[in-house]
Amino acid sequence: MNVKAVIFDWDGTLIDSVDHIAESLQQAAMELGYPNLELAAYRDIVGLGMIEALQKLYPGVSDEEIVRIREGYSGYFFKKVTTPQNVFDGMADVVADIRTSGRGCSVATGKSRRGLAQALTTSGLGHHFDTSRCADETRSKPDPLMLEEILEFYGFQAEEVVMIGDTHYDLEMARRIGMPSIGVEWGAHPREALLDCQPHAVVSSVGDLRRVLGL
Repeated sequence: MNVKAVIFDWDGTLIDSVDHIAESLQQAAMELGYPNLELAAYRDIVGLGMIEALQKLYPGVSDEEIVRIREGYSGYFFKKVTTPQNVFDGMADVVADIRTSGRGCSVATGKSRRGLAQALTTSGLGHHFDTSRCADETRSKPDPLMLEEILEFYGFQAEEVVMIGDTHYDLEMARRIGMPSIGVEWGAHPREALLDCQPHAVVSSVGDLRRVLGL
């Protein structure tokens, strides 16, 4: 694939963290008396900003309650530090090889800046990325603003860059600005949901991803 830069989603794409996010949010909501939804419901919102995620899970939730749930979630989530062992097998090499090939490499995530900053350091991946955008400093996926800001950083056009993610929020975000995308099947959303967003490809293994990217 002939692109000048690759933009990665974080959770569920590079990092095996979807269940930890879902369980942390489930526990935080239950503590405040919210219904105990199926874990699949919490997995489904991984990739959205926290405000948008909670509004989807609990329609009508107030701003004050969002703050309370968010604080509880942080307490659970940050008990577990992201380490190199949490990086999906082979993905650290993919990121490193993208840089070696001379292409740009960035992150667009629904995480908070606080969460990503810590994870970039503790995962051992941070030094590979030129820039990153988080949901709490721009707009949540699938709004494409974070991609537009990364494109502005590089000075590239949308068709010169590819977005790689595990959710339809990632791929829909790219689709809205004409950016090619690649869906990965090892994260939060099933293949059918990814295909709905008309990606360039959906891959089931890191080997397949490497072939699509020409690594």
